[in-house]
Amino acid sequence: MRLLYNLLPVLVACAVLRLLLAERLDFSAVLLAITVITGAVWAIDALLLAPRRLAAARAAGREPAALREPGTVDYARSFFPVALVVLLLRAFVFEPFRIPSDSMMPTLLDGDFIIVNKYAYGLRLPVINRKIVGVGEPQRGDVVVFRWPRDPSTNFIKRLVGLPGEHVEVHDNLILINGRPVPFYVGRARYNDGCY
Repeated sequence: MRLLYNLLPVLVACAVLRLLLAERLDFSAVLLAITVITGAVWAIDALLLAPRRLAAARAAGREPAALREPGTVDYARSFFPVALVVLLLRAFVFEPFRIPSDSMMPTLLDGDFIIVNKYAYGLRLPVINRKIVGVGEPQRGDVVVFRWPRDPSTNFIKRLVGLPGEHVEVHDNLILINGRPVPFYVGRARYNDGCY
């Protein structure tokens, strides 16, 4: 039993080291792992190990109420509800993203943060990204976040131009949808990049 309590911090340290050495970090997978590990530690202690500790304390004539919970279990019990709430919010309700480049200027700037509505097009399972319930369909002009097919750890944030079944081409900085040019508005709008 003591080995189990002493082994968990070593496993957590190995996992943190692995994450630090990784080139890309999939935060959804990390959050899922934290939730599962802390929940498992809490459940194993509550169902198997805590009753043994209480029985041993009673057999030794000690007061069970004065028995201290191991630090590892205390941390797991504290982190599990927080990790679960964050996982559920990020998986099914909303998720923050940072704009990584100037490709969305002038409406979204490099470094801006956006909050993505995760249920606008339907509910998806976290990490594997499989749709559970379909709600709506993407519309032209929507800002969408998607994973790059060649490297799923890279998120792309772009504005939707073409819809399913349409043929989209770009010639000389002109967007053509089904052979027709898309109207491009060039106004006299002022742009403030925050520099003075």
